[in-house]
Amino acid sequence: MTQMPKTPLLDQVQYPSDLRKLEDRELPQLAREVRDEMIDAVSRTGGHLGAGLGVVELTIAIHSVFDTPNDRLIFDVGHQCYPHKILTGRRDRIRTLRQEGGLSGFTRRAESEYDPFGAAHSSTSISAGLGMAVAAELDKTDRRVIAVIGDGAMSAGMAYEALNNAGALDARLIVILNDNDMSIAPPTGAMSAYLARLASGRTYMGFRDFGKKLTAYLGKKVDRAITRAVEHARGYVTGGTMFEEMGFYHIGPIDGHSFEHLLPVLRNVRDNAQGPVLIHVVTQKGKGYPPAEAAADKYHGVNKFDVITGAQTKVKPNAPSYTSVFADALVQEATLDEKIVGITAAMPNGTGLDKLQEFFPKRCFDVGIAEQHAVTFAAGLAAEGYKPFAALYSTFLQRAYDQVVHDVAIQGLPVRFPIDRAGFVGADGPTHAGSFDTAFLATLPGFVVMAAADEAELKHMVRTAAAYDLGPISFRYPRGEGVGVDLPERGQILEIGKGRVVKQGSKVALLSFGTRLADSLLAAEDLDAAGLSTTVADARFAKPLDHDLIRQLAAHHEILITIEEGSVGGFGSQVMHFLANDGLLDHGLKVRSLVMPDIWVEQAKPEAMNAMAGLDRVGIVQTVFRALGHGRIVEATA
Repeated sequence: MTQMPKTPLLDQVQYPSDLRKLEDRELPQLAREVRDEMIDAVSRTGGHLGAGLGVVELTIAIHSVFDTPNDRLIFDVGHQCYPHKILTGRRDRIRTLRQEGGLSGFTRRAESEYDPFGAAHSSTSISAGLGMAVAAELDKTDRRVIAVIGDGAMSAGMAYEALNNAGALDARLIVILNDNDMSIAPPTGAMSAYLARLASGRTYMGFRDFGKKLTAYLGKKVDRAITRAVEHARGYVTGGTMFEEMGFYHIGPIDGHSFEHLLPVLRNVRDNAQGPVLIHVVTQKGKGYPPAEAAADKYHGVNKFDVITGAQTKVKPNAPSYTSVFADALVQEATLDEKIVGITAAMPNGTGLDKLQEFFPKRCFDVGIAEQHAVTFAAGLAAEGYKPFAALYSTFLQRAYDQVVHDVAIQGLPVRFPIDRAGFVGADGPTHAGSFDTAFLATLPGFVVMAAADEAELKHMVRTAAAYDLGPISFRYPRGEGVGVDLPERGQILEIGKGRVVKQGSKVALLSFGTRLADSLLAAEDLDAAGLSTTVADARFAKPLDHDLIRQLAAHHEILITIEEGSVGGFGSQVMHFLANDGLLDHGLKVRSLVMPDIWVEQAKPEAMNAMAGLDRVGIVQTVFRALGHGRIVEATA
């Protein structure tokens, strides 16, 4: 007799309230269906695959046990939220992930009530969850708060600051540590599961609370001794004494792919826990998809791919990526100078420092998700005569701004800051856009701030930074491939604070900072064709500015346009400040600044984002015509 195929459960589950109608025995089937749905979706859109595959069972278990969205569920980092989106009313849009007008690749408050907190940078969930737990207590609301944090995110100091505060407040907070690299301790099968159920039960938790209640009679020292005795005894068989010392009740490790292990523990914690609890689950990144399980990076971030083979669609570059140009140039300089060292914050591949690691393993340091530490660590190396390159994404450098100011800039230490992912970054949207680095670095006394116009300029800036010992220096460059210029054998040392004229004209001056130079040159062709002789200059430096170059452009042109892929307050603001103070605006010079718009720009292809911002060829031409008072807006030549 032919067995009838099982009815898809996922078709019955639009929201977690539907999920809670299922029986426990049905959840493994649902997990398989969610995993298949996610694999198919990401194969079409690209995105973060491995992390989400690893938390399918955990996500289902949490939504099954807890009353979301009334109970708050926070993911840290949002890379692992795709199964969550499928189960919270967004399955019909899951194939728009990271696309223009589609779903965000991270949790996003504006997108769903099931996303109580946006998380695209790591290590924020415990702090945010603590705030929500305290708010519930102040409101006298019966609400649980669950923070799911990956073991990588636990390398950041902010997570430990939050744990310490939550323990001190004895907050009603549930932290689930998703250990997907088995970096802390593996589960030990049935015995581990049994001990986790036992430890999360009413008896054990009651015994712990009994110690607290003795405080009123015997004093805090005795209470502390009793509770420590209980927790240390349990720690010998279940681990977790570090978390216990911070005030958390520790449970685990348990198998994060077993509903038989997850469900009873989560239910016990839901029903019995009154203070902070940390549940340690062990998962496998890429679980359930063999190509992801076999990959070294567990398919952390992928292009579109073939579901059957796992082969990713290859983007055929016309030129090497900026990141690879930087990496090769740094290795070249490090070969010639043994004082050069590299520092990355958990992004060796993303920043290209894996190449330096390959050649000089003792001179390359991955400090984990700890940008603040990375910057001050670099400052210490610089203080001892080394030449540290602290390679960080623009968006992540934001996390270490106080260290940049206090530990580097004020002391005038020659830390080098290669700033990757400058400008629009496409599918990762506003959380990862490199918008503000020029603005917040150019305000600091003694800082040299550069931007590479193309790959050759990037090589020049790597060598310039290596040779510069008078203070901190930065150079920014975008994500993706370059424009295909010929690369020099080795970069040149640039004169600090000096730009260059790339094309000479007489009426319009386009002063570009960074990779908008290519579009500026194309715009100049259209302007020349319209009878507007156009000069194009590459500023190279936002600080110190090339005052002579700016004076020359101001004196010999009717209009000056500054162009940058950065926020208001950056290069254009620096130029305008100089023009005003130098009296160069007193004789009718028309000045316009083209910058990223003062809004959070949602994900799209970078070229579309630049077009929307008016930073492309067409936008530059239209800005010139508007400034000159022409009644028509012309289309740039295709």
